[in-house]
Amino acid sequence: MNAIIEPFSTVHTQLERWARGRLRERVLVVAAHPGDETIGCGGALGRLTDVWILGVTDGVPEDERHAREAGFPSREAYRAARIRESVSALAKASIPAWRISSLRCPDQAASLQLVALARTLRSRILALRPALVVTHAYEGGHPDHDATRFIVGAALAGIRRAPPLCEMTAFHAEGVRHSVGRFLEDLDSDDIVTLPLSGLERARKRAMLDSFVSRANALAPFAAGVGDELLRPAKKVDFSRPPHPGRLFYERFDWGMSGDRFRELVCAAQAELA
Repeated sequence: MNAIIEPFSTVHTQLERWARGRLRERVLVVAAHPGDETIGCGGALGRLTDVWILGVTDGVPEDERHAREAGFPSREAYRAARIRESVSALAKASIPAWRISSLRCPDQAASLQLVALARTLRSRILALRPALVVTHAYEGGHPDHDATRFIVGAALAGIRRAPPLCEMTAFHAEGVRHSVGRFLEDLDSDDIVTLPLSGLERARKRAMLDSFVSRANALAPFAAGVGDELLRPAKKVDFSRPPHPGRLFYERFDWGMSGDRFRELVCAAQAELA
């Protein structure tokens, strides 16, 4: 089991207060793509009174081919649609557009900009001064997810009295299929805080997911099985090692990244940031 970054009781208490709808401090959710925050904790976002959403990527790959395959004439048109969808989804959780921003890295490219993104994110965190930061776990589901986990950790490491960090679920490989809505290390159940969703919150989360029309097929597994949400205090990560044995989920696709290459990029970024 990996060590927890912050004292367990500190972050765990914040998450328990969130679960009971009593967390009033500012929360920053750093997501790799538009919609990832909805997947991870969208149902419970409405319980927060001061929540900000920051996307690392704009959700659109640089190759114009992806925009055309999604039914858009250009990358910019696709990007504009992704912004509209994100604003519409988060409005359902009472999050105004001015609390939503992006570092505007292209989809699938966060691993190639680790140092610049970490430094920019550090400035954003210093400006916002959140009491809690939420991001992805290192699970090999998507290279942008793993890159975002590294970026957030690196940004916080450069801040004196940094806010605590917790992790939300996304997806990861499970045999020949993939698992959604739970952590890779489910046996570490003592670390996990369950945020039970009411019927209204589940319906709202489905409506939020339905807002991402351009990504309907990709989000269908999450919309079909909306359940309670899981959060946990962030663990220290050894990025020199794969998150699990065997083939990573993103290595099944032509997303321009392998686990070996990702770990090389992280090693170089760590040296530069040090």
